[in-house]
Amino acid sequence: MTSWGAVERAEPAFAARVRALMESGRHQTIATIRADGSPRISGIECEFADGAIRFGSMTGARKGADLARDPRFALHGPVFHPVPGEEADWPGEATIAGRAVPVGPARSEADGEIETADGELFEADITEVVITGLDPSATRLVVESWTPTRGLVRVERD
Repeated sequence: MTSWGAVERAEPAFAARVRALMESGRHQTIATIRADGSPRISGIECEFADGAIRFGSMTGARKGADLARDPRFALHGPVFHPVPGEEADWPGEATIAGRAVPVGPARSEADGEIETADGELFEADITEVVITGLDPSATRLVVESWTPTRGLVRVERD
């Protein structure tokens, strides 16, 4: 299993940028695979804690059923569009893909106490981490991607 901590150890600066992008807003989007093989997009929140990325699914939610059947997912961070005339300042957007590993019941914190919530908690077994952005002149698309087997690769496209 490749944890978030493994990404941080392998590429600390890249991991810090990914985390900042993922945490730039409260809500992310997760893609799962429906029973018929088609994609499903759902809103979600995730947390980075103890070297892991965790997210949950409420009991009876379709995304939880999808992940129980096929654990593959892609988690996409909040999206902010480049400001016209200030495209070079756009930080880009991040995606983390992998397999969702069930780790027990979902938990929530209320008044400093951890309580069990209604649902399942998952940790990400990471297969790929990507930042899509622009070069400093904002004239080329830049895709930086990391996998556990090949490491970090940067590609620029017109």
